[in-house]
Amino acid sequence: MLSSSSSLLLIFLFACVYAQSTFSPARPPAVPLAVKSPYVSAWQQAGRDTERGGPGNGGLLAGQWPTFWLGQILGWTGMIRVDGKTYTWMGAPYPQPTLVTQTAFEYTSTRSTFIMSVAGAVEMNITFLSPLTPTDLKRQSLPFSYVNVDVASSDGKTHVVELYTDITAEWASGDRSAIAQWEYGVTPITSSSRSKRSSQRRQSNNSAGGIAYHKFYRQTQLLFSETADQSEYGSWFWATNNVNTLTHQSGSDVEVRGAFTSTGALTNSMDNNFRAINNAYPTFGFAIGLGEVGSSPVSTLFTLGHAQEQAIQFDGANGNVILPSLWTSYYSTELDALSFFHSDYAAAAGLATSFDNKIASDSTAAGGQNYLTMTSLAARQAFGATQLAGTPDTPYLFLKEISSDGNTQTVDVIFPAHPIFLYTNPTLLKILLDPLFINQESGQYPNQYSMHDLGSHYPNATGHPDGADEQQPLEECGNMLIMTLAYAQRASDTAYLSQHYKILNQWTQYLIAEALIPANQISTDDFAGPLANQTNLALKGIIGIEAMAVIANLTGHAADAANYTKIAHDYIAQWQVLGTAMDANPPHTTLAYGMNETHGNLYNLYGDLELGLGLVPRSVYDMQSAFYPTIIEEYGVPLDTRHDFAKNDEQMLAAATCSPETKALYINAIAKWINETPTNRAMTDLYNATGGDYPNGDLLFTARPTVGGFFSLLALPS
Repeated sequence: MLSSSSSLLLIFLFACVYAQSTFSPARPPAVPLAVKSPYVSAWQQAGRDTERGGPGNGGLLAGQWPTFWLGQILGWTGMIRVDGKTYTWMGAPYPQPTLVTQTAFEYTSTRSTFIMSVAGAVEMNITFLSPLTPTDLKRQSLPFSYVNVDVASSDGKTHVVELYTDITAEWASGDRSAIAQWEYGVTPITSSSRSKRSSQRRQSNNSAGGIAYHKFYRQTQLLFSETADQSEYGSWFWATNNVNTLTHQSGSDVEVRGAFTSTGALTNSMDNNFRAINNAYPTFGFAIGLGEVGSSPVSTLFTLGHAQEQAIQFDGANGNVILPSLWTSYYSTELDALSFFHSDYAAAAGLATSFDNKIASDSTAAGGQNYLTMTSLAARQAFGATQLAGTPDTPYLFLKEISSDGNTQTVDVIFPAHPIFLYTNPTLLKILLDPLFINQESGQYPNQYSMHDLGSHYPNATGHPDGADEQQPLEECGNMLIMTLAYAQRASDTAYLSQHYKILNQWTQYLIAEALIPANQISTDDFAGPLANQTNLALKGIIGIEAMAVIANLTGHAADAANYTKIAHDYIAQWQVLGTAMDANPPHTTLAYGMNETHGNLYNLYGDLELGLGLVPRSVYDMQSAFYPTIIEEYGVPLDTRHDFAKNDEQMLAAATCSPETKALYINAIAKWINETPTNRAMTDLYNATGGDYPNGDLLFTARPTVGGFFSLLALPS
């Protein structure tokens, strides 16, 4: 336990940390560095909590190790020598050279950018770019990320500069006692890559040809396995342009970093002692002599990536099959994929800027700067839980329920996440739903209601032929009906509705029998426990029935449509009586029927608005919008009266249904939480509405794709 003097010292140090750097648009709980897939997921912890790798250092790149989303260290170091003196700009190497001074940090939807001052002599611009190309599946399929380092003199003088980076074998396995193996190489130079590089801004110096790379991997590959949520198979790459002054080295962390600290260069040697990851930590370094650097920035580009040729084990129409990573359809080898990605930087950066600008423009128009603070932080996190598999003719998007369960294709995780996919490219929602339809329509799930997930642990989508998945029948039937219609409306794809009409109709029968008076069961908020007669859950089921009425109309089933809409309207009239505390001041819906002293976020109202159903009377929208301001706390509206928990994704689904004034209250509270929360890992979607911390040590939701729900405003029909 810390003494009072130690606690005061920590507070002082945090105050100093925050004073060194500005943060725009906010200081997030953790800074996304390389975030591109469930395994390419590196973050810099910022919040002061101590759980799993904390406390964070307030958002500085130097002096602290990056971590995987779960909290274990991912060795990633950056150093720079200026006029013979070495400084640290990333990580916490030992012995640690003097830290650079971080003066600014900014994030967009695809980038995290740090501005560093090196002893007042040199300025560094370090940009971590994880491209998002939702409408370009070829590029989006690559689980790779960029780091671009610009160095320029800041004092009007020229300085002799050497730049260094490394990563360690800690990326290759969650089992630190596993044996790692590695190699070094240079890709052949091609005329196309030569011309692409010549068109970019000034590089560190002339190219000797090709792309230099360190490749490393777990020596014994464990296909479709994870340890501590890190992948146990596939190859990792750390690469840069093979310029004339590039040197490289693999070896122990102390040896490789010590070589650069001493001489400003590496030994161009490879350590052939393949060993355990935690045995003299195998380290893979690059050093580049930048020469005399003046006021014009000198750029050096690095690529980090994880190549798995086999992505997912999928129980499809013909039984279990192994699905390839989608990138394997476009590139013959992993080196071809690496070469394309690295050489594509100029185009990728341009596409990323366009994507950033679109989200910025749309978000500020819909909800102001605070809304952009939210959406731009959520984008990489939401996409970072997904992986493209299959072939260009039959692509699939698989999603991991990161941190809360590890399931594959969890329906009630896809649902809160789906607004970002609907907004950026509706086809992404379709190829998320496709595997769920294929498995169930082929008779491999025995229950009459929708399944909860497609596999107990990612990357295994092997289904539940015993029907023993987590039981959320009403929740998942409603989710599937709403999302299927949402996709079909945005994509004008009525054929998709016809294709799946039989099973959609089957799920509707379940809702007709169970939605109005829900049995004792859990909803998506399973951590809150089961409850009978849940008002919000019943609403989702009733909206699902009305969604089926629209589906029936669109597919030529007029009799079904008339029947379902009659049932839905009858149910919604009864629901208003059962689930509303009319004698309250102000009136509001309840957590459960007859519990008039309770309340909750009525986030399932979003489905009615999203689909344009007009099922729920306007008076319900207005009633809830008037009620939420009376219960909002420091960092948002609590989920319900059972706890002080706030769910930011569900808050934004509710916010989308509210008046502009109430919507702004939600947005401002969540944006304030992002900037002030003590939570220290990739943004959680579950926290205390007062204080903003994790609810408890067992509910450390982290890096979940559910924050795609922040895009609720942008996913609504135009």
